[in-house]
Amino acid sequence: MTRREEQAMQNNMAGDRLLDVAVIGGSQAGLAMAWHLTRQNLRFVVLEAGPEVGHVWRSRWDSLTLFTPSQYDALPGMPFPGEADTYPTKDLVAGYLQAYADTFQLPVRLNARVTHLSRTAEGFEIRTDDELFHARQVVVATGPFQVPFMPPAAQQLDGSVTQLHSVGYRNPGALPPGPVLVVGGGNSGFQIAGELATSRQVDLSIGTKLPMLPQRLAGKDLFWWLTRLRLLRVSTGSRLGRRMSSRDFVIGSSRRTLRRESVRFRPRLTGADGSTVRFTDGSTLDVGVVIWATGYHPDYSWIHIPEVTRDGQVAHQRGVTEVPGLYFLGLTWQHTRGSALLGFVNDDATYLTGHIAARQHVTTGPVPSVPAHKH
Repeated sequence: MTRREEQAMQNNMAGDRLLDVAVIGGSQAGLAMAWHLTRQNLRFVVLEAGPEVGHVWRSRWDSLTLFTPSQYDALPGMPFPGEADTYPTKDLVAGYLQAYADTFQLPVRLNARVTHLSRTAEGFEIRTDDELFHARQVVVATGPFQVPFMPPAAQQLDGSVTQLHSVGYRNPGALPPGPVLVVGGGNSGFQIAGELATSRQVDLSIGTKLPMLPQRLAGKDLFWWLTRLRLLRVSTGSRLGRRMSSRDFVIGSSRRTLRRESVRFRPRLTGADGSTVRFTDGSTLDVGVVIWATGYHPDYSWIHIPEVTRDGQVAHQRGVTEVPGLYFLGLTWQHTRGSALLGFVNDDATYLTGHIAARQHVTTGPVPSVPAHKH
């Protein structure tokens, strides 16, 4: 039997035996968790819904870059490529995640979207479309961006209007010609509006005005200041952390810059009829293309453990739930502002590793070397 055949057999057998840990989600949070689990000599698998590691990053719009410079983007054990104070593209991030999984031979199972999670006498049962897994402990690392949110007004527009959520936006050339209405005043809305404004008329509807932060200040990147002032480590348990977590902010864009590019600002969109939308100030606009940069909402309908979710939200303390052996990783403000960021998720992963190791009572020996499974 060749080494590759032996590894494939080990990978196929993973679903037939009780695992120590199952990690659900194979992006940055899941991979950081996997790195720690290999050092605990635990038997585990990472279940990734996409066809390749980094798939979610590759599927974002073409010009997307990180706000965090390269020196702040590393996962544990492996530096991020690129010069300091350069801003990685989404494809570079995706390539780094794939290289990370390959370098550490992390047991990532691709095309393995989890459809069911429930408790058993031994721990947990995890189902995908094709496989069944059992594990003593589970880390849900599916991240904060799950189901695109489309407001009710989207259903009030007729078929003559081209509509898409920002998750489906790629570049200006992929849209029909003519003016575009972008709805949403967060980072995505500002970035997409700015890109489109170079080639067409753009209106940007903002429901809530967020604080604007410059990418660079006094010759230093914003994240240099945030780390030096320890603002990325301010926890949700502190008064400052509660204030910071109650509002997001826009990085690197400004209303002044967009106005120079002839972007017209509109207030909150309140409704639509046919191809006409209405705003809170009573004004209207006829639209042909609408991009909804309106964020996401969580979907935990596949978790059949009532104690975990309340009103669609996860009940946890720094990722530790009331259900013994069940954890979450990579949530926005899970503990700090950095909890959902590529280069800072390791802090929470380290914390959860301590809980997982303390609960692990069975010595399993070294984990077999299983590379990322490619389909």
